[in-house]
Amino acid sequence: MPDVLTSTKTLVTTDWAANHLNDKEVRFVEVDVDTESYDSGHIPGAVGWNWKTQLQDQLRRTIASKDDFQQLLRQSGISNDTIIILYGDNNNWFAAWAYWLLKYYGHEKVKILDGGRKKWTAENRKLTKDRPNYDKTNYKISSGNKEYRAFREDVKKRLEDKEFGLVDVRSPEEFRGEILAPPGVNELSQRPGHIPGASNIPWSKAVNEDGTFKSKDQLKKIYEEEGITSDKDIVAYCRIGERSAHSWFVLNELLEYPNVQNYDGSWTEWGNLIDAPIER
Repeated sequence: MPDVLTSTKTLVTTDWAANHLNDKEVRFVEVDVDTESYDSGHIPGAVGWNWKTQLQDQLRRTIASKDDFQQLLRQSGISNDTIIILYGDNNNWFAAWAYWLLKYYGHEKVKILDGGRKKWTAENRKLTKDRPNYDKTNYKISSGNKEYRAFREDVKKRLEDKEFGLVDVRSPEEFRGEILAPPGVNELSQRPGHIPGASNIPWSKAVNEDGTFKSKDQLKKIYEEEGITSDKDIVAYCRIGERSAHSWFVLNELLEYPNVQNYDGSWTEWGNLIDAPIER
């Protein structure tokens, strides 16, 4: 049996993935912005998670509940010991969000396919339309990492704190208040702008043209030039929490900054609050 632990702590290469497609200890999971991409062809053996219907509560605007997420893991044939390899389109946007959610609920054996769907298809690697059928498991969420998540009050009370680093990972146009959101999205705030004191470091700065993450030295420079250093308590936010989960992955997992949180309420919440401070 191949050694499934020879990848890095948080990333696997496409070569590694291709060599571990049949390992029983590994489960590939695709999570895309375009929820129809999985059906058009996916990595053999991969299951597909729909971020709209499976990774968030369908009534309350929040992440999937513990019970719902636990059920999803069970139906995906994932046990507590399974090594989950996440990947997706758009440079792993929602793959990173699923990663953050898994870590939040305490699943430590999870990695991201560096380059995601973009690199896999660019290398003409095998795709299939066949949906796998795995036996249901008895996955149990027993603990979690609640410190990975920030709420609006956590942000509000530290706006004047010099030891606090707030990162707005949206586009410069969103940050400046010129637009409410990227074209084509419909979950919006009432007001444009950004949270006072935030540094604008778009999530996309962290990736190369082929979809892989930049080197640790490059990433460190990008953040330090904007005053986001490892000695600060850092919170990342975007519009609904998925792009900021990508930046959370970079800061918490790749750069290993000790105190990083994702504010998944993000601008959709802050921009709709009554009397919340906003800058443009």
